[in-house]
Amino acid sequence: MTPSAYEALPLCEPLQRVLRELEYHTPSPIQAQAIPLLLQGRDLLGCAQTGTGKTAGFALPILNALHENPRPSKPRSCRTLVLAPTRELAGQVGKSFTTYGKYVRFKQTLIYGGVGQVPQVSAMRGGVDVLVATPGRLLDLIDQRHVDLSSVEFFVLDEVDRMLDMGFLRDVKRIVAMLPAKRQSLFFSATMAPNIVQLAESILRNPASVSITPETTTAERINQQVCFVDREDKRPLLELLLQGQADADSQKLTIVFSRTKHGANKLAKSLCAAGFPADAIHGNKSQAQREKALERFRKGLTPVLVATDVAARGVDVKDVGLVVNFDLPNEPEAYVHRIGRTGRAGAEGRAVSLCADDELEYLREIEKVIKMPVPRWDDHAWHLEALADRHLRIKTGGGKAPSSQGGRRQGGGGGNRHGGGGGSNGGGGRDYSNASRRNGAGRRGPAPAGR
Repeated sequence: MTPSAYEALPLCEPLQRVLRELEYHTPSPIQAQAIPLLLQGRDLLGCAQTGTGKTAGFALPILNALHENPRPSKPRSCRTLVLAPTRELAGQVGKSFTTYGKYVRFKQTLIYGGVGQVPQVSAMRGGVDVLVATPGRLLDLIDQRHVDLSSVEFFVLDEVDRMLDMGFLRDVKRIVAMLPAKRQSLFFSATMAPNIVQLAESILRNPASVSITPETTTAERINQQVCFVDREDKRPLLELLLQGQADADSQKLTIVFSRTKHGANKLAKSLCAAGFPADAIHGNKSQAQREKALERFRKGLTPVLVATDVAARGVDVKDVGLVVNFDLPNEPEAYVHRIGRTGRAGAEGRAVSLCADDELEYLREIEKVIKMPVPRWDDHAWHLEALADRHLRIKTGGGKAPSSQGGRRQGGGGGNRHGGGGGSNGGGGRDYSNASRRNGAGRRGPAPAGR
């Protein structure tokens, strides 16, 4: 029987106290299933989408163990190692340990690239209870003999599918080989592809399994839509969507995904010029630049964040109301993680994908992975009916039709053509963007191609 309240979990009083202060009453499904198993010392294989609360699911039991069994830290060592694929995710996990461990005495540090290693080396000199790290920088410091993994008691491998997508498999195997045989291991992934299952089998010992969502599915609370457009019309359509966000009463934040770093920079610059405060975040930005951009985004100072897939997992901001795939991802699983930036913590969200002629195959693969068609939003000035028909014919086995740039609707459609569109359940006519409340600037009508 899974507990229905945090107070029913056998967690120590310092943790129960902080949960009461945070007004956390009911554990999420993965927390309710995972925490009791982890408190028993079991290895765990967890399959859950991002945003399901799995960080608390492993942080709380680990902090409980550290509180119940305090031990002096050994030089350069750690009792807990959490391995994360990106700097952003490592920072997010570190903040969670700090939040939940407010009344627990423990030492923690983060190790990742993009910043100087001197403070990290200094923090590890006396040893820590919790080390959250990315693989590359961790191996660098191990090779320099600044970090020793021989005392690890709790090992967490987080966002494994993303770790493998980023080419860290060899690094992960090297790190695992350095860990003591006697340890508790936790393995979390949003998908369970054969290579991920194989890796899990090599790391875990008689693990308990917790699966919260089907493989690579998208959250039901996210309203998904796809727009078939010319590539040169993507930007005016994006501006229409952003104007709807700006006009809405809630004025929630927006993440726009670009396939390339150069494209992200260029798009952020053009949006700023069009009157939409935006910043870009990607792998070429320094850690300080990325943290500054994220902080301004969280505060709403720059309500639009243009990101590459480096941010698809590491950004956990609760007020993201809209995700726009300006470029469709060429890896269909990335679509799930991108749109998972909205609709978090039980909130509703909207995800709009802009599909050009050369991205039809990407859309087809996405729909295969999520096991559903992405609902079309046709009711806008730049819709390409011929492109939508081609996608339908390919999907239904009608064969590839010749590429066509015809069929554009310049202004037809219903009364919500300036930002509405059908919901994921086919509810046409719902106005999501509120763009009909015009600011009088005349900016939001159909734009010339290449604007």
